Amino acid sequence: MWPDLPTPLIIAHRGASAHAPENTLAAFELAAQQGADAIELDAKLSADGEVVVIHDASVDRTTDGHGRVKDLPLAALRELDAGDGQRIPTLDEVFAAVGHRLYINVELTNYTTPRDALTEKVTALVARHGLQQRVWLSSFYAANLKKAARLLPEVPRALLALPGLPGWWARSFGFAFGDYAALHPHLRDVTPQQVQRVHRLRRRIHVWTVNEPDAMRRLHRWGVDGIFTDDPRLARETLK
Repeated sequence: MWPDLPTPLIIAHRGASAHAPENTLAAFELAAQQGADAIELDAKLSADGEVVVIHDASVDRTTDGHGRVKDLPLAALRELDAGDGQRIPTLDEVFAAVGHRLYINVELTNYTTPRDALTEKVTALVARHGLQQRVWLSSFYAANLKKAARLLPEVPRALLALPGLPGWWARSFGFAFGDYAALHPHLRDVTPQQVQRVHRLRRRIHVWTVNEPDAMRRLHRWGVDGIFTDDPRLARETLK
């Protein structure tokens, strides 16, 4: 990835989600105000093929609506309250709002619809906004990242690893032999030895999701390159 990034990079997980509704424009704007270096967001497709920013496969947890994102067109998603009057944004809107102020980690989250056109549409949006030097793509699905490498090779890619034993392959052989700029492991799986191993490969390690000051300081001592946090203000105060 880019050599001039601060260390550790403070990445606002779904925006400043400790203080604003997650994955909304308000959360992303607040992240910028609170000193985040980057934001992380979750992208998937609506029923009519628009790239929308929402974490879950359904709208039930984060909005006042019901149903699966893939079954709802953008117009129906727009009607939902995502918290405090916020609406589910499109990726296009997020790029327009903060794309040239913050780095953006777009997680490709088509985990229930793996054969859809999400990767194609996200990479097209990155190119249209000219954000190849501001965005990186991540996913638990290596196939998404392989496709992104073909479509937009200049954009860095990061492999997400599930916690514990289910993520062992991704953290070890899957990452070591894949063409990735960064590994994104869960907090409880990170050790100093793992950080050193990733750095020997000349790659980055960004850890999720870190909300306790002691953990932030420990990871900083170990030399991690970035932390995902729901509270970028706390991270900025802790790490300064």
